[in-house]
Amino acid sequence: MAGRINDEDVKAVRDAVPIDAVVSEYLQLRNAGGGNLKGLCPFHDEKSPSFQVSPSKGLFHCFGCQEGGDTITFVMKVDHLTFSESVERLAGQAGITLRYEEGGYNPSNQRGERIRLVEAHKIAAQFYIEQLDTSSEADTGRKFLAERGFDQAAATHFGVGYSPQGWDHLTRYLRGKGFSDKEILLSGLSQEGRRGPIDRFRGRLMWPIRDIGGEVVGFGARKLYESDNGPKYLNTPDTPIYRKSQVLYGIDLAKKDIAKSSRAVVVEGYTDVMACHLAGITTAIATCGTAFGGDHIKILRRLLMDNGSARVIFTFDGDSAGQKAALRAFEDDQKFAAETYIAIAPDGMDPCELRLAKGDAAVADLVEPRTPLFEFALRQIILRYDLETPAGRAAALDEAAPIVARIKNSGAQHEVAVQLAGMLGILDTQFVVKRVAQLARWARDRGGKGPAPTGNGRPPQSYENSGPRPSSGPALTLRNPVFATERELLKLALQRPDLVSPAFDAYGVDEFTAPPYAAVRETIMEAGGAEYGVQDPQEYLIRVREAASDDAVRAMVTELAVEAIMRKTVDEHYAGEQLVTVRRRAVERRVRDVQGALARASAQGDPVQLAAVQNELWVLQQYDQALREKGAGAL
Repeated sequence: MAGRINDEDVKAVRDAVPIDAVVSEYLQLRNAGGGNLKGLCPFHDEKSPSFQVSPSKGLFHCFGCQEGGDTITFVMKVDHLTFSESVERLAGQAGITLRYEEGGYNPSNQRGERIRLVEAHKIAAQFYIEQLDTSSEADTGRKFLAERGFDQAAATHFGVGYSPQGWDHLTRYLRGKGFSDKEILLSGLSQEGRRGPIDRFRGRLMWPIRDIGGEVVGFGARKLYESDNGPKYLNTPDTPIYRKSQVLYGIDLAKKDIAKSSRAVVVEGYTDVMACHLAGITTAIATCGTAFGGDHIKILRRLLMDNGSARVIFTFDGDSAGQKAALRAFEDDQKFAAETYIAIAPDGMDPCELRLAKGDAAVADLVEPRTPLFEFALRQIILRYDLETPAGRAAALDEAAPIVARIKNSGAQHEVAVQLAGMLGILDTQFVVKRVAQLARWARDRGGKGPAPTGNGRPPQSYENSGPRPSSGPALTLRNPVFATERELLKLALQRPDLVSPAFDAYGVDEFTAPPYAAVRETIMEAGGAEYGVQDPQEYLIRVREAASDDAVRAMVTELAVEAIMRKTVDEHYAGEQLVTVRRRAVERRVRDVQGALARASAQGDPVQLAAVQNELWVLQQYDQALREKGAGAL
């Protein structure tokens, strides 16, 4: 096995790859003030952003689920990698060659499983591209693309390739690149044959499927020959790096424009994505052989910074299958704060066919939002009933009213209820409105989410309600001024050690009354104190996190290192105020303890003990007076 990665190289990777650049590959980040950025957390489902990134400190923290850490931790968690795999991946992006403590440079066949599988897919994608570009056998594939309006430049832009018809062309090629049969089979690029591994994809046009970070993790393969007995489209099976329910084709190309415009267009196929992008609709993406579902929504919501101004437009074929797909999409509509729409092309054409028949302008016109998805769902429901009879109208209302009750905007809900009455031909409009309102109220009473947040940009909720906390001690409510000041001082010690050092390092753990804060104080002590942070601020934070006794303390360290300090002007005067306030409260607590001891000593009549207690009380009172008069100068 390869040895431990050299510590200097790990530090070089942390320094070379900005955390905001890495995180923004997965979600949209916006200014949160104080030099921090915020977005929707990739580790739990949330409606308003509580996930914060501090580029200057190289840390992230979610105030909702308490996940936090540095760049390497983020990659480990978001892509389910080991520490070594994460460092190797980031090192590859930064062009850093890693050294290993045992065994020198890391041989390629000793690298982590995910890294190897991704590398195999990268090599396979290039192999398929070369086949499409140079092989005479690929004429059928080139003709297929040309007939759909895609030239060589389009194929190159989307990385389209061709898999040869032979049994094991790619398998032998990957073996030549140093991959074992076990790795080739595990990747899904090959499958077991009678005499060993054979190519999974043969004689097909190949679309590389990339994750949101841009790495090829799978393929979609289109049938070209009548002799091929397989399905029209064949996708990579689920593998350690590919889950079809968790990827969106084209997301690597579309993510920046989706985030910039707060708009996404969901189409049904690979050629539809190509057609949209070439027509200027660069926010188009597609699912990969599966229905649009909850995991896809999570990907889009993080890019959209999901709020009421965002738009998601679904394009489906006008046939019955397309209508069913639209209704399935509507079932998940409540998971979006964005407004959702449906676009169906005239004559039931998909975007690829529409571009070929009527040009780019027709595709651009198609995806301009016109019909809200809930309205489409209502019309499809109503079409199934005979509205000429009272029974038919009543049955249609029974099925349609819950749909309207789920509309997020209460004002829109009322208007659509009125519209529904007209669609059903029910003259008593108020009856329908009251029925919808009653269903909406029942849903809320049963714990339904009700109308979604409007994304008003307010900061995360108060921290005492924001997630798991160390269980011991009192609740960490920031309405308690004692806790608030202790928290502020710890933030300064982590973020601005130059302002509180060396005085902070003389503070005892017992000067912090909240157990989680006392644990953080102890952790800073174990890492060398705030004075070390003056010398190397970023390495200091890494050392503090590593010194944490458990994950809960580590999460608190990260949270305090990322959270904004509660004063715009952070200077020595402000830091001194926090130092003095925490110290004075500690002195006050000790004074109360000594006064109790004084009462006990007086009752016992021990003159020596009484004198000692009286002396300690006098010293404490003099120190408290000095703190009041001189402030931080008395520390």
